[in-house]
Amino acid sequence: MTVNPLGGAGYLLRGMKLIMQPGLRRFVLIPLLINILVFCAAIWYGVSRFESFLAWMESEIPSWLHWLDWVLWPLFILVLVILVFYCFSLVANLLASPFNGLLAEKVELHLTGRPLNEGGGWKKVLVTLVPTLVDELRKLLFAALVAVPFLILFLIPGINLAAPILWFLYTAWMLTLEYSDYPMGNHGLRFREMRRRWRKNRALGLGFGAATAGLTMVPIVNFIMMPSAVAGATAMWVDELSS
Repeated sequence: MTVNPLGGAGYLLRGMKLIMQPGLRRFVLIPLLINILVFCAAIWYGVSRFESFLAWMESEIPSWLHWLDWVLWPLFILVLVILVFYCFSLVANLLASPFNGLLAEKVELHLTGRPLNEGGGWKKVLVTLVPTLVDELRKLLFAALVAVPFLILFLIPGINLAAPILWFLYTAWMLTLEYSDYPMGNHGLRFREMRRRWRKNRALGLGFGAATAGLTMVPIVNFIMMPSAVAGATAMWVDELSS
């Protein structure tokens, strides 16, 4: 049994290798393409609305102020990049959640050679599509409610110096629970049982979550963090948590 944080980070790297396997790549590409299409549509809509705003502004202001276009466009692009950077992973988790259970199932089959007794496949994805999205929204709501005490720490003088560290640890732990839910959920484990098993493997879970949180903040790399974390969490389940 792995008992150190570096072991948890190692499972994330293992997950990054697993999703590159020929038999698993298609389960990564489909939700990724859906996410990219959604963001491309959102970016196109945002740019078109901004262009309409500039056209309206130019009709309302004197001609000698038209140079503002050259100022507003860089500001708009900067805001757009920041929104994409911070929202991509959140939206990816939401849109890909129906596929993540299937990815975890196929990764486990790849690692163990044994299919799940409960069955699965694409039929399961379609049947559980709406309930899975609802559950994902509930998890986001739970994470937001739990975050409130940590956010309050930022307002307390003295303690707020340590607040960023505590916030990062909170984020790491929530990511561990988020991604390990897919392989554990495939075996019918409820949230209480999940937490019980992680209480025995806190260092492992924090290492995995911290590595995931850190790499999620890296542009481009964050595009593959979600499937990598699902695959890594599944490998942890098989090696460390299933017994």
